[in-house]
Amino acid sequence: MHLTEQANGWALEALKQPQSTHAARTSPAGRTAPAALESVHRALRALEVVNRHSGGVNLTQIARETKLPQLVLARAVEQLIRADLVTPIGPDAYVAGHALPLSGTDRTEGRGHLRETLAWVRDAVGAAVYVARYTDGEVAITQYADGPAAPAVDEWVDFRAAAHASAVGKALLAQLDHDGRRDHLSRHRLTPFTTHTLTSRPVLFRQLDDRPPNTPLLDLQEYALGTVCAAVPITAGPNPECVALSIPVPDPGRLKQAARILQSEAAAVLLALIVAGSTRPTARRPQDTILSTSA
Repeated sequence: MHLTEQANGWALEALKQPQSTHAARTSPAGRTAPAALESVHRALRALEVVNRHSGGVNLTQIARETKLPQLVLARAVEQLIRADLVTPIGPDAYVAGHALPLSGTDRTEGRGHLRETLAWVRDAVGAAVYVARYTDGEVAITQYADGPAAPAVDEWVDFRAAAHASAVGKALLAQLDHDGRRDHLSRHRLTPFTTHTLTSRPVLFRQLDDRPPNTPLLDLQEYALGTVCAAVPITAGPNPECVALSIPVPDPGRLKQAARILQSEAAAVLLALIVAGSTRPTARRPQDTILSTSA
């Protein structure tokens, strides 16, 4: 079942099993997919069931067909409702939402929903939020949401030259293989922007590889004094992506709380990117295995 017109180029089956990135295919064995991607997989399993029941379906039937635990299913349906991919029609009945048949030539509604999602996440974490992608060998901020109470970070140095010092850059570099990282750093020096900036390549690589799975990447005043940041990988297509936040005060407690919320809402951002057509997962090949067996 195509979620968009033919021109949009992706379908539900493709979303259920995204192709792993080059980084994932060449990373050390055992590395799990981003938690946001696993959460989206579960949500799309639920969406497939809802779409099969055009007259509506309840949670009991969705659970029976997806074999998802009740709490996991409730969370998945909540994400689908927020993404406007599922619509409640009663106390315990759901149908496919309005975002499902978005036209491949007019994604205005999808882009509007993406902006609303980022604004919601901004207010939830109490900080400016960003979506970034690693494309053509460079870090690029593709979306962001800020506000008077959540100012964006002052980009005093181009993010493309600061991947080693920013949470956004670290989250993208963490998804590259060793050769990809070496190539990037051969083009961008490990410049010390503050006294906290890592300038040792081995130390940086250990920081990227030795962190617990699915934990946020942090910038603790490494890019700019007085600013702390966190980023969560949300990759589903061929290019590494992440969602991040910045807080203009060096408050570890506030950063920890905001990062936890950001991590819990990363799947909603990924779903919104998919609906808007900003992220296009492609079908997984049989030899590509990126999902954790414990997902």
